[in-house]
Amino acid sequence: MITAPRAIDAVRVGHHYDELDPFYRSLWGEHLHHGLWINGRETPEEAALGLVEAVVARAGIGPGSTVCDVGCGYGATGRELVRRGARVVGITVSERQFAVATARPGPGPLFLLRDWLANDLDDDGFDAVIAIESMAHMVDIPAALRESFRVLRPGGRLVLCVWLAGPAPRPWQIRHLLLPICEEGRLPGLPGPDDYPRWLAGIGFASPVLEDVTDRVARTWRICAGRVGRAMLRPRSWGYLLDRRNSERRFAVTVLRILVAYGTGGMRYGIVTARKPAPLEA
Repeated sequence: MITAPRAIDAVRVGHHYDELDPFYRSLWGEHLHHGLWINGRETPEEAALGLVEAVVARAGIGPGSTVCDVGCGYGATGRELVRRGARVVGITVSERQFAVATARPGPGPLFLLRDWLANDLDDDGFDAVIAIESMAHMVDIPAALRESFRVLRPGGRLVLCVWLAGPAPRPWQIRHLLLPICEEGRLPGLPGPDDYPRWLAGIGFASPVLEDVTDRVARTWRICAGRVGRAMLRPRSWGYLLDRRNSERRFAVTVLRILVAYGTGGMRYGIVTARKPAPLEA
């Protein structure tokens, strides 16, 4: 695992998303995550929903399912699941995301503003726990996975979409790409491809599997880089970037680092699935 040069906590993660809120929404829209291209002809919006579909299928989410969405962002995934008949609890550490999510009209998830490592949810309460790119922000990823195990009912499924370091990143990739990405993106670290299956098995999850889908998501960052370039034409963007009081302003450069990291194999992207064993299996 690549470890960030400075300690990151939930407060810094929340501040990152609060300060960058207008930029994130212009770059990503309501779904703050990668797109998944299946046939290559999808629009970015269709690809973002394609990743949600992949999570739904692997988690076995259907009408009546109880789901916890860890790191729910603006709540777009949770609202989609509610439309399908699921009951959803969404958790975020960002005050701005929480405000936007709870202000949406119509039926939706129950949103909670709290740290997943202190979530105060009941044991065995969910059929599925999903975390789309939020595990990378956890101060203690194994502890976050243990919380997922605790709140899942026996037989329940965990599905994670995760950012990863490549299997053997070169020193220059670590120094110039991965460590700055961790610092600028408020990531405590980047696990390697073997870390999640190992952690999950050690906790007691059954059949942990990591599927590498890097080639189907990497296009996201070409799209984001183009949007960043267009954003730079707006005076408001330059005003933000030139103001030294804005502690998250370096993230504009991070977009380019991530693009290069994917292109050179320094970063990978995976979908992790695992199941909490039923009592007889345990």
